[in-house]
Amino acid sequence: MPKSDSTMHKLIDLTKEKADEAARQLQTANASRQSAGDQLDTLNTYRQDYADRLQKAISTGLSAANYHNFRQFIATLDDAISQQNKIVAQLDAKVELSKKNWVDQKRQLTSFETLLARQRMQESLRESKLEQRTTDEQSMNLYRRNQRGH
Repeated sequence: MPKSDSTMHKLIDLTKEKADEAARQLQTANASRQSAGDQLDTLNTYRQDYADRLQKAISTGLSAANYHNFRQFIATLDDAISQQNKIVAQLDAKVELSKKNWVDQKRQLTSFETLLARQRMQESLRESKLEQRTTDEQSMNLYRRNQRGH
């Protein structure tokens, strides 16, 4: 294996490691985003459930203090939902950044693998030409010997 081929293999191996690490980071970012999205869904469901309870309590009669407590708790849920929306947005950005990094690493890996394949093809072509030249010279020498012999 030529030295450049060995160097290219090392470069490809390093790039594979970077691509694998980028894939792990993307997977972690996706899992975090999924978890945050699930928490947001739970908060929204809980808020809707509490709003429905408030409506039912209003229709059956509710003291001012209980009404205030319901509204205060719903406001607290709204704040939590707002914060969770911000977290989800941050994680969405992180997922996109991780995805871009992974795509870039895969693209670079593909480029290096293509370059190695081209180098191998060129080396093979050189070897074929050398073989052909050697075969042609041997044939010519044999032909000359046969011509002298006649």
